[in-house]
Amino acid sequence: MMFGWFGKRRKRRAAKAAPAPRVDDDMRIYAIGDIHGRLDLLATLLAKISADRAAHAAARHQLIFLGDYVDRGNHSRELLDLFSQGPIEGFETTYLRGNHEDFLLRFLDDTEGASIWLYYGGANTLLSYGVLASPLESDPTRLVAIQQKLRDALPDSHLAFLRGLEYSHIVGDYFFVHAGIRPGIPLAEQSKDDLLWIRDNFLASTRDHGRVVVHGHSVRMKPEMLANRIGIDTGAYDTGVLTCLVLQGEGQWLLHT
Repeated sequence: MMFGWFGKRRKRRAAKAAPAPRVDDDMRIYAIGDIHGRLDLLATLLAKISADRAAHAAARHQLIFLGDYVDRGNHSRELLDLFSQGPIEGFETTYLRGNHEDFLLRFLDDTEGASIWLYYGGANTLLSYGVLASPLESDPTRLVAIQQKLRDALPDSHLAFLRGLEYSHIVGDYFFVHAGIRPGIPLAEQSKDDLLWIRDNFLASTRDHGRVVVHGHSVRMKPEMLANRIGIDTGAYDTGVLTCLVLQGEGQWLLHT
């Protein structure tokens, strides 16, 4: 029997599964989502992390905070008191900038857009520093007065901490960031605005970003563990659930309050 081109039998090659993302086997990483002034939840989660660390051997232990420490909850100042002291004892510690820290820093320099910040939790942060402001405040003169009160109340150590926050962090096959990245743009060339603010274009993308992106910013009722990204903002300020992603070798686990 003769076979034309379309009749030739060819063996199909089985598609190779992509290698699992990994960090070093002797490193255990704890990435924590958006805290938003909930010092109580952080204390509970850090206790669970300490217990987990004691139960799993590793040469190095890293804490990576994904930003949004301030606003909405009632203990922004107390959180910055803790974080501005440096690394959490017993851990290498990386603090990333979130869009709410960026909001606060912008308010210190310029009151334009301040009414948006106040409405989305900035008023709670101000109150933690003893500065009263309505979440609906929009009067330019009063906003300037509030700005000056915050400048006076904010410790130098808090300001230095906020200004020193990193925008992203890479460990192994993972890229840690607050909001996400712009698909199709190399990780090294991402804009700061996208790292702090992006949502839809990033969340909808199924493409390989070169590394698995670990992010917060976009609230979900439960963590999203996808092939190209892992989202761990579970709306702690409102739900009471603060989430931590644990990584070691090829393993991925979750801790939460």
